[in-house]
Amino acid sequence: MKISWKQYDLQLKHTFRISRGARNVVPVIILTLEHDGIIGYGEASPAKRYGESLETIDAFFRKTNLSQFDSPLQLEDILTNVDSIEAGNTSAKCAVDLALHDWIGKKLGVPLYQLWGLNPKKTAQCSFTIAIDTKEIVEQKVREAAEYPILKVKVGLDNDEEMITTIRRVTDKVLYVDANEGWKDKHLALERIKWLKDQNVEFVEQPMPAEQFDDLKWLRDKSDLPIIADESVLRLSEVPKLAEAFDGINIKLMKCTGVREAMRMINTARALNMKVMMGCMIESAVGISAGAHLSPLLDYADLDGNVLISNDPFDGVRNIKGALTLNDMPGLGVTLRQ
Repeated sequence: MKISWKQYDLQLKHTFRISRGARNVVPVIILTLEHDGIIGYGEASPAKRYGESLETIDAFFRKTNLSQFDSPLQLEDILTNVDSIEAGNTSAKCAVDLALHDWIGKKLGVPLYQLWGLNPKKTAQCSFTIAIDTKEIVEQKVREAAEYPILKVKVGLDNDEEMITTIRRVTDKVLYVDANEGWKDKHLALERIKWLKDQNVEFVEQPMPAEQFDDLKWLRDKSDLPIIADESVLRLSEVPKLAEAFDGINIKLMKCTGVREAMRMINTARALNMKVMMGCMIESAVGISAGAHLSPLLDYADLDGNVLISNDPFDGVRNIKGALTLNDMPGLGVTLRQ
């Protein structure tokens, strides 16, 4: 097995602003795994919030030696080894996981959803993200997203009510609200949730910082809306404790090391009677398609990272009016654009 990797700069259609900052360009790494004449693709979209960068990903891949294994079909042994190289580095590990699964699907001649016995017609409805911006730009974004039935709204700054009010002047669609840890005070968080209750909001995602676990437990007990964990959850081992403070979890492949661990997290959350959402970073069709193969198992999907960019280097899953439409190509079902 040989791996190689290359940087791609994904260009956002609009400035993507959340409570922690803003970006117009998102650099990602596309990993290529070659073996037995078959190529598998993976992707790493690093987040500073979780201690990753292009440099840490490059360094991790240089430490990754897959030549010690006979075949990508030795998936468990390979991914256990990759996970042991260093702590963290979750998006780098995810890239390897996705490339292996893509290769295996191509080797067996089946798409991943079929390999897992899932029905591609039961993909969860996908939301479209409206990032923080001025009233004029927010209104423009909402009008551009007219075909999507659910909007996910970023909040967490001083203009939260302005964001929601502006959107409500344009549409009465169901909203998912994501504060990205922006509300630092539990009383402020509760006040905003009470106001959101009458705004046709389905749930609130990560209202407070992950380290304020006791405050999150307090908030969940008093909240009129379900609370979904995002920054509070990275990997499988954290899920059981989070049931004390959250009604559900947002799994992201780039945080949890890939689809193998994501599947385990879904099963664990279900056993704890928690709702399951899958989100994403800004990613190409490689990462988004991988998540979409798991979407028949989800309550909520926020897999729109590639819809927000203008230069996706791959074709893959199609987002048609919020419906994630998987193709019948083997593996991840992605092809590199010429």
